[in-house]
Amino acid sequence: MSLERDEIIRLEDSWLAPVFHRRPIVAARGKDALLWDINGKQYVDCMAGYGAGFLGHCNEKVMEALKAQIGKLIACHGSLYLEARALLLKNLERVAPKSLRKVFFSNSGAEAVEVALKAARKFTGRKEIIAMMRGFHGKTFGALSATWNPKYRVPFEPLLPGVKFVPYGKAEKVREVISRDTAAILVEPVQGEAGVYVAPDGYLAELREIADQYDALLIFDEIQTGFGRTGKMFAFEHWNVIPDIMCLAKAAGSGVPIGITLSREEVLGSLKVGEHSSTFGGNPLACAAASATIEVLVENRLWERAERLGKLFKGFLEKLASKYRVVREVRGLGLMLAVEYRFDILELLNGLLDRGVIALTSGTRILRFLPPVSITESQIAYVAEKLEECTRIMEEKRGENSG
Repeated sequence: MSLERDEIIRLEDSWLAPVFHRRPIVAARGKDALLWDINGKQYVDCMAGYGAGFLGHCNEKVMEALKAQIGKLIACHGSLYLEARALLLKNLERVAPKSLRKVFFSNSGAEAVEVALKAARKFTGRKEIIAMMRGFHGKTFGALSATWNPKYRVPFEPLLPGVKFVPYGKAEKVREVISRDTAAILVEPVQGEAGVYVAPDGYLAELREIADQYDALLIFDEIQTGFGRTGKMFAFEHWNVIPDIMCLAKAAGSGVPIGITLSREEVLGSLKVGEHSSTFGGNPLACAAASATIEVLVENRLWERAERLGKLFKGFLEKLASKYRVVREVRGLGLMLAVEYRFDILELLNGLLDRGVIALTSGTRILRFLPPVSITESQIAYVAEKLEECTRIMEEKRGENSG
């Protein structure tokens, strides 16, 4: 059975909960950094599953691993041992910090954070969590409790008690609120959903020092930054600060849902049988996809490519900022980039779609780019060209003078 474009849109609009800002694209297929809609229109995809498709659409090695696993076994609960799961653990051993040697597999970033919060409370016997303003950790109740934006939180309160929010990048504010009842400090090395805010130099090291002083745990949410996105395998490597717990997802499965919570052995080791579980966590397909993803990343040292292409892309964006007054700021690390404008960017976003470029937003004024590492230099140049066209049009409409 196949469906026409209008019927697909009708069915989704009629049946699905209205929780997504929908774009008028019916995705049909993708390869590397390109995506085609049902009518055959081609896009350079700088969203790539909200960062999940870091290797690019339909990576050959990931596809081969999935096909091989489908022919063996699709469903396998964690109460049974599984070769695909053990192979993923072996691959994680290649890339994870040596101090993080206990793992829980789940199905999403929010679930990875939920496990981290539960383990922090269980291990420390404390109840308080310090999280950051602008921070985003997911929308399940525990993760939402540590997510700062009131528009996500307020409709569902009361949430998990004991979460304190402090300004991102200011370690002294953490010192002011931490107590002997603080179980953990939760932070993103680069705040992604907020608009790509990079941790200031020295900030994560200070958080490490504060956590150690109070015997609290330091949790890094690397759901968006992990597995090569920022130009390192993990973002913490930019500052050489290792957390007690690290939350991973998105790029880990190349589009197949998986969440990974890594910790010091004694932290997740404090959980007893039955205290946390997941029917689909560590399932054969997710494990096969994640193993293949890590192998492709390591064999090709793709974090180095992300660093190089990110510098190229950011250079284009900074040139744009120097020419147009409507551009407020450019931020980013590796292939995790943002352009902040002085006006609502919905029209600009739609202009990019018309020109065959898919990007993301953060709020109403920040445009974000999370392209796959398989994007080419010519595709980056194309995106930059179309972004400049749209920016120039927006500036002219607002009567601004070009620089």
